[in-house]
Amino acid sequence: MISENKEMNVDIQLPRDCTFTPQDWQVLAQYWYPVAQASEITEKPIGIKLLDVKLVCYRSNERVVVARDLCFHRGAPLSKGWVENGEIVCPYHGFRYNCEGKCTSVPAHPDAKISPKLKLIVYPVVEKYGLIWTSILSSEEQIPQFIGWDDPDYVNVLPPSFDIAGSAGRQLEGFLDVSHFAYVHTETFGDRNNTEVPQYKVKREGNELLAEYWSTVSNYGKGQDNPAPEGFEWLREFRVFPPFAASLTVYFPNDGKLMILNCASPVSARYTRLFSPISRNFDKDTPVEDTIKFNLQVFQEDREMVESQTPEDLPLDLQAEAHIPADRTSIAYRQLLNEIGLGRTYTT
Repeated sequence: MISENKEMNVDIQLPRDCTFTPQDWQVLAQYWYPVAQASEITEKPIGIKLLDVKLVCYRSNERVVVARDLCFHRGAPLSKGWVENGEIVCPYHGFRYNCEGKCTSVPAHPDAKISPKLKLIVYPVVEKYGLIWTSILSSEEQIPQFIGWDDPDYVNVLPPSFDIAGSAGRQLEGFLDVSHFAYVHTETFGDRNNTEVPQYKVKREGNELLAEYWSTVSNYGKGQDNPAPEGFEWLREFRVFPPFAASLTVYFPNDGKLMILNCASPVSARYTRLFSPISRNFDKDTPVEDTIKFNLQVFQEDREMVESQTPEDLPLDLQAEAHIPADRTSIAYRQLLNEIGLGRTYTT
């Protein structure tokens, strides 16, 4: 199946062995996702995957390039090649391509006219929040807002990417879930003696969701000093950016704010690479390593659940699973995914 992308003026073929339904792939390919940490991308090309599409990513003269990981001459992966004088070189026959994807050299025939077919499929790129973002089908930038990252009063931390053998939809819904703290996060911040979920509301703002959740569940980790006064109510503000990104702002005592951007990048239907920039305006002298270690432990606790859930896909048919009042955010999230066009037997 081939889809014409009028915005980028290229024909996009569904990836071989695509793990998504054609309908869902077409919908998801219209959005932007992070695919790598900016610090990882150098002149040495690396292979990455998004929505089952094999991509190559590299820097050329300070510019980041994301392209289909394929030389159209004989199908060699450009991620096994190298960058020379700002151009990527195919490792099979030495064909060279510039940043726009145009072939500039065919070593076997240096004086011959180069076929226009020898052109890479190059994708739009934005470097933001320490991440490299791209889209398969959309040239219109759609990157979630994360205001703490550009605020000089905040400290920024970028944990390494985190792979999950589960669906992006299940991971994102788990990030929004407020009733699992006491059972999944017992080694980090959850409390088995504090399980009740107070009433809260979810509202729609444009194509985003906003949930404000108040509770007495502390966000300080086990073993950490907890300077919060007795009975302090913690506000956790979730904002959902479809399809697979959400931010969480946790309001600490003394006007402290912790901001986390959860970006579940769908490598395939049931494999997710999680990117999670963090910003805070307190405890600025806390070693970065401590913050990364704590958050990786939280991610690990969540991963165990996401990888074992059945069905693996997030059911958008609200009759497929039972719900409780604490699930207001996840119900609204499923409805939003259905609204953007994903199938009710959604496979991601």
